[in-house]
This record gives sequence, C-alpha cells and structure tokens, in this order.
Amino acid sequence: MAIRATLAVAVAILAGLIHVRSVSAEVEKRWTLPVPLPPQSVYLDPFSFAVIGENDTFRNNSVTGYFNPTNATAPFFQIFDPSFVTTVLGESPSIQSIAYNPGFAFAHEAPIYVPELDEVFFTSNDGGTLGYSNWYNNSVVGKISMTEVESAVSAAGTTPANVNVQVTELPLADTIQMTNGGTGPYYGNLVLVTSGRALFPPSLALVNPNPPYNVTVLLDNYFGRQFNSLNDVKIHRQSGNIFFTDPTYGYLNQFRPAPGLPTQVYRYNPATGAVKVVADGFNKCNGVAFNPSETVAYVTDTGVSGGFEGFDQTLPATIYAFDIDPLTQAFTNRRVFAYADAGVPDGIQVDSLGNVYSGCGDGIQVWNSEGTLIGKFFLNSTSANMIFAGPGRLVILDETTIYLARIQAQGIDLAYP
Repeated sequence: MAIRATLAVAVAILAGLIHVRSVSAEVEKRWTLPVPLPPQSVYLDPFSFAVIGENDTFRNNSVTGYFNPTNATAPFFQIFDPSFVTTVLGESPSIQSIAYNPGFAFAHEAPIYVPELDEVFFTSNDGGTLGYSNWYNNSVVGKISMTEVESAVSAAGTTPANVNVQVTELPLADTIQMTNGGTGPYYGNLVLVTSGRALFPPSLALVNPNPPYNVTVLLDNYFGRQFNSLNDVKIHRQSGNIFFTDPTYGYLNQFRPAPGLPTQVYRYNPATGAVKVVADGFNKCNGVAFNPSETVAYVTDTGVSGGFEGFDQTLPATIYAFDIDPLTQAFTNRRVFAYADAGVPDGIQVDSLGNVYSGCGDGIQVWNSEGTLIGKFFLNSTSANMIFAGPGRLVILDETTIYLARIQAQGIDLAYP
C-alpha cells in the first residue's frame, strides 16, 4: 500500500510539473510582444500589476482616477495583450488630434462616416459640460472633411501632426432636438436618434447628408407615449431593421420631463412601421452594436453615470452580450461581456475581426470577442464614441477634441443597403 501511495504521489507531482511547464510555455508564447513596440505605445504585462500589496496605492474612483501606472503622456496606445498589436494597431500606428475647440464640447456622439463624401458627422454634448445645450438650447450636429484632414496632415510634413480642420455645423430642422446617436448611411441618409428637448419628443429620423439637409422623422412615439430620450442606434443589415436604446439621460441632464417608460432596447421595422421591445432590465442602456455576423448584440449599461443624481460606482459600467433570436429578433441569453475599469462604456463599435471598441472614462477601450481587455487608446479623458472612417482610420470623439488613429484594423460595414 505504501509503495502504491508513493507512486501515486510521484505521478501526481510529475503531472503537476508537466502542467506547470505547459502553462508556463503557453504564457511565454502568448505574451511575446514585437520588439521594438509600435510607436506611441506602452506595454503592461497583466502579471506586473496582478498583486499591488497593502503598502501601495489603490484606485478608489473609476470616474476621476485612471489606470496609468507608467504615467505615460496621453495620447498613447496602452497594450495589455499582443493581439492588440497584431489585430488592431499593426506595426506603425499613430494617433493625432485633427480638430479641437477647448471651450466647446462639439464632438460628443452620433459619429457617422459617409464614404461618398469622405466626411464624418457627429453631434455636440447634449446637456453636459461645455455643451451649452439644455432645456432651452439645442445641441449642434457638425461634420469634418477627411479629405481636408489628409491635406492638412500632408502639409504639416511630420507624422503624427496635430492639425485643426474646420467644423461645419448643419442647419437642421427643429424636429431634430438633442441628437445623441447616429449610424448609416441608410439609403444614402444619416440615421439619427434624438433625445428630444423640453416638449419636443425624442425621435428616430433620417437626414440628407447634403445641403439643405432635409429631415424625415420615422418615429417619435411608442403607441402614443413619448420615449424617454433615445440614445444610440444601429441597423441590422441582414434584416434592414433599426435598433435603438432609450435610457433616461434627458431627464437626468435636465432637458426632458420625468421618464414614463422603462429603459429598453427597441426594434423598428421600416417596411411595416412596427416597433417592439427586444430587451429590458437595464439601469441605463446606452450604446448598441452587432458582431460581424449579426448574430450577437452588444448593449452598454452606463448606470454609474447618473446626471444630476451623481455617480454611483456600484451600478453597472458594463457591456452585455445577447444572442439575436433569428425569428423574433429579441435579444436572448443575456450575459456580461465586459466591465469598464474607467468611467462607463458609452458608444460602441465592432471591427471586422470581432474586437469590440467602446468610449470610456480614459479613452477608447478594446476587448477581443471573448470579452478580454486587450488594449486602450489612452486619452486621459472621457470619450463617448468613435467611428471607422475608411480602411485603417479610426476617428475618436473626445468632447473638445477629435483624434485620428491610423491603425491596421478595419470596421464593419454600417451602411444599408
């Protein structure tokens, strides 16, 4: 018996050693980074901060305190996994500012890239700091020319070169009040969702991207009841249906009456005019996006950010993933996809390989399709959204500044048809 026990222990120890060596080899293989690092990059091995220790300094605020242990100067690329380099950044990424106005949060949300015009459209902050929009004042929809950006950068003669191109404001009809989400093009038009303002109802609308910027409102109620304050929108290209979120930020930012509906995700069918709820149970549903095959939906919950109610770090700062029912298109099998370590995950985009990008408290955070944080476009300030503006160009909205990141990754096609 003693001999058998001894053999059993020896076998167990040997198996353990083999397992440890196997895991070590796999870790060594996985965490091998290109040398040298890409430009403007910092690598943080997760093992280097897995244990901080009681005598070190912990973060106690995700809203005002960001994770930058190397104290690198923003903007830069913060790498946690080699796949951030191989699938997102590439060998020679760069990041630079291309438009800025320190006194006005002109670049907040609703980014839309129109390839035919080579222009990016966006909206100013609705109800937030430096947005200058409130119960009595509307937000502003603007655009920049990427052709002008490329010309300005080329004229600067250095890479990356910070430039400041002109922002053109769109004179939209009064039916467009407090735009917060956008996507498309949809049959050549911009798709906007508005939060509404005062007695103006929230709405889903189409806007011609060319002058005189004609507006067509598709939907402004749920069976006679006003929505709370529509926030984000995406087109499900396989079906042609339009999905949008409806949190309570209009009320929390004090430019809408008290909410009268739950915070929900809706589907609008342009062919029939039918609207239905596809997901609920959120604190404040916000951004929405689909994976490349359009079988999975991502919805961000920005519960931490409560407007005049302040911040509550015990509420969600979470991206949820759902399966899309092929028959009803209801969002099913809800599960946590990721949790943002800084601020809240706001707007959300997905690249062609399935990596998920979201605007957070410290910039743009990127997770792989398994929900592991692989890297950040670290800006040291809050970014609400971003958009791929053609191959290898990621345009980042950072309230008073717009950044252009030149990277390897490409976005998925958001246009319909």
